[in-house]
Amino acid sequence: MYKIAVLPGDGTGPEVVKEGLKVMEAASQKAGFRYETVTYDLGGERYMKTGEILPESVLEELKTFDAIYLGAIGHPDVKPGILEKGLLLALRFELDQYINLRPVKLYPGVYTPVKDKGPEDIDFVVVRENTEGLYTGTGGALKKGTSEEVAIQTSVNTRKGVERCLRYAFEYTKRRGKRNTLTLVGKTNVLTHAFDLWERAFNEIGDDEFGEIKREYAHVDATCMWMVKNPEWFDVIVTDNMFGDIITDLGAMIQGGMGIAAGGNINPKGVSMFEPIGGSAPKYTGKNVINPLAAICAAGMMFDTLGQHEAADTIEKAVMAVTAGKLESLSAGKMGYSTEEVGDLVVDALGGV
Repeated sequence: MYKIAVLPGDGTGPEVVKEGLKVMEAASQKAGFRYETVTYDLGGERYMKTGEILPESVLEELKTFDAIYLGAIGHPDVKPGILEKGLLLALRFELDQYINLRPVKLYPGVYTPVKDKGPEDIDFVVVRENTEGLYTGTGGALKKGTSEEVAIQTSVNTRKGVERCLRYAFEYTKRRGKRNTLTLVGKTNVLTHAFDLWERAFNEIGDDEFGEIKREYAHVDATCMWMVKNPEWFDVIVTDNMFGDIITDLGAMIQGGMGIAAGGNINPKGVSMFEPIGGSAPKYTGKNVINPLAAICAAGMMFDTLGQHEAADTIEKAVMAVTAGKLESLSAGKMGYSTEEVGDLVVDALGGV
C-alpha cells in the first residue's frame, strides 16, 4: 500500500491530474497493487485566500508520503516567482529532491520539428542536479535602482552534491542498458571552477565504480546544437541545475512539445515528486481541451520510481498506442478529443497492453 500526496495546483493542473489518477487506478488494478491518495489545495487560490504557500505543518505531512503527484503551479493573479520559489523550489530543497529526471522520448505518431528524425532517433534522458548551482539563491544586490547597481548570483557546487548526482546518473545509465553512455554537459572552458569539480568527480567515479559505462563530455552550447542535429548521439546526459533547466525545455520541443513532457524531482531515499512540465496554462482552465498525456506520463514515472515497473510500462505503452493512432495533434483544442476523452483513450488502451 503506497501513500501518495496529490497537489492538483493551479490552472489546468486539476484537469490533467484527474486524468492521471484515472489511468493510475486502471494500471494499478491491472498490476495488482494498491495505493491511497490525500489531496492538498496548495497553490495560487490558497495563497490569495490565506497568504499561505507551504505551511510547516503541511510540509511535515508531505515528508510521510511515498510520493507526490503534482499538477501545475502558477496563477495569473500572483506575482511570478512567489509560488515558484515558495512552493516548487521549497519542496525540492526541503525534501532534498536532488535529482531532476527528464526523459526525452519521441512517441510514435508525434510530430517533431527536427527534420528526418523519428522515435528511433530521439530517446535519451537528462539527469539534472536539482538543489544546488544558481538556484540556491546565494548572492545579493548593492545600490539597487541606481546607475551603480550591482547584482551577484553565485553558483554553489559542493563535492557531496556533485558526487551524488553523478553517481545517480551512472547507476541510471547502467539500469537503462541502452548504449551505456553517460555524457557530462558543462562549460569547462569558461566556468573553470564549477566544472573542474564536475569533470574531476565524473572521471573519478567512472574510473573507480563504473568502468563499464562509456564517458563523454560536451559543452552546453554544443549540446544544444547536437540535440537538434543528432539527438541519436545521446543516451543519458548529466549536468548542473541551470544548464539542465535550459536543455530539458529544448528536449521537450524535440519530443513533441510540453503536452507530452513529464519530469520527476527525485530523492532516491526519500519522497519524490512527479509532474507535467508544461505549467498551469491558465487560458485553457475549465475548457476541457488541455492535453493530459504529460501528467499521465508523470504518473507512470512515479510508479516506476516506486518500483512498480510493470504498471509504469503498461502506462507508457498505452500512451504510445494513443499517440500512434488516435490524436490529431498534441496541442490544446486540436487533439480531436477532450481532456477527459484522452484519459479514457489511455485507460482503454491499457486493456490491450
